[in-house]
Amino acid sequence: MNTAEQPRTDGFRRYVALGDSQTEGLGDGDDVGGLRGWADRLAEHLAAVNPSLQYANLAVRGRVAGQVLAEQLGPALDLRPDLASVVAGVNDLLRPRFDADRTVRELEEMFAALTAAGAHVVTLTVPDIGRIAPVARPVRHRVFALNARIRVAAARHGVTVADTAVHAVATDPRLWSADRLHASPLGHERIAAAAAYALRLPGSDDTWARPLPPQELPGRGQAAAAELRWAAGFLGPWLLRRLYGRSSGDGRTAKRPRLMPLDAGPGSPEETGLRTGV
Repeated sequence: MNTAEQPRTDGFRRYVALGDSQTEGLGDGDDVGGLRGWADRLAEHLAAVNPSLQYANLAVRGRVAGQVLAEQLGPALDLRPDLASVVAGVNDLLRPRFDADRTVRELEEMFAALTAAGAHVVTLTVPDIGRIAPVARPVRHRVFALNARIRVAAARHGVTVADTAVHAVATDPRLWSADRLHASPLGHERIAAAAAYALRLPGSDDTWARPLPPQELPGRGQAAAAELRWAAGFLGPWLLRRLYGRSSGDGRTAKRPRLMPLDAGPGSPEETGLRTGV
């Protein structure tokens, strides 16, 4: 945790989440029944401290850091949050021409603007994706470079870092969904708990960092079959989108673009009114 500036523990009132698919909640629910995700779960922690919490989630899947900066920072500032989460960069490091310095400059611009506007900012580090998806091992050095720069940029602006990357449990397969890019429900739960602990919210603790019980490892044949299924089901479609210049977020907008009480989710009168202009 970055301790340059201690956040308040008397309750945040207005929380706005910026980011990509992880913050949108992919892997925790679905587009039919609704996505939950770590930011929604963190909002639940916050609401336990301050039941009057208002929460907005501007994250959209597929966005690189520059797109989060261009599309979400302005609307976030308009909402005048006293807490904001900024999490992006994974989509950048998976691109062929990744530039860690540029990516973190874009993140730092958001850190600076939000803290200057009076918000406390929290961010995350990226787990070693080479341990989660073996095919990603060639880009492990990018993860380490990105995390090191995030920590430095956060320190400059008093941003709280939930440094999940330094804990071995962060790469436990049970914390990741079948696509190996998005956290599972348990993973989102642990990320939210890590952020709550980094923010020193009442009732939070470090149990999120503890390892899961041991499990039996698959045999060599089972592991190979799983790799083939993953490549056909997830890697292939991802590569095709990259080849044709498409994104999983094309045509999508934020799931929660306005500050609302936590229980005002999809289908609620408040949300219906926002989408219909009522």
